[in-house]
Amino acid sequence: MVESEIKIYISSLSGNKEVKKRQQRVTMILDSKHIEYTVIDITEPTMEKEKDFMQANSTEMGVTVSDTNPRHPLPPQIFNGEQYCGDYNSFELANENDELEAFLKLEPAKNGVASSQPVAVNGKAEEPETPAVVAEEEKPAEPTNGVTTEETITTTETTTEETNEAKVVEDSAETTAEDNGAATAADDAATADAE
Repeated sequence: MVESEIKIYISSLSGNKEVKKRQQRVTMILDSKHIEYTVIDITEPTMEKEKDFMQANSTEMGVTVSDTNPRHPLPPQIFNGEQYCGDYNSFELANENDELEAFLKLEPAKNGVASSQPVAVNGKAEEPETPAVVAEEEKPAEPTNGVTTEETITTTETTTEETNEAKVVEDSAETTAEDNGAATAADDAATADAE
């Protein structure tokens, strides 16, 4: 497996709400997929080299609705080590098409969790969170006494329908009995009035 270092270049001081939302979405998706990454805030004074690297090596501009022709590539920009992966639009498309590992130039791990280097934020190493173990694919339930799950569901549905039909008949009989009882009481009252 190829080890990698995913880098997300962001701007914590951006006045553009769309850029901020895009940065949050990228990190949220990577967190949910347990993909480790490094966040590089290009607005930090000590990150001038990283900012220059991002601007020089980004081939996509990160066009937004409010800035359709930016002078420099807009964050977030995504790299795997020194290799450019793409901007937010490419990231989003890869995520939608379930091709995120290929976009990030990762090889999926055997347990379904992509691998990368330890996480560092703004050049400071942090302990990576241990990714949750992804359960193996669930196997279909084994037949019980030769009855498959589908047969069990069909039998349950049939039994439920038969029970509902029996209840309707029972309710109908009770209603008829009540109606007959009310009619008998009305006949008795009418007979008593006539006498």
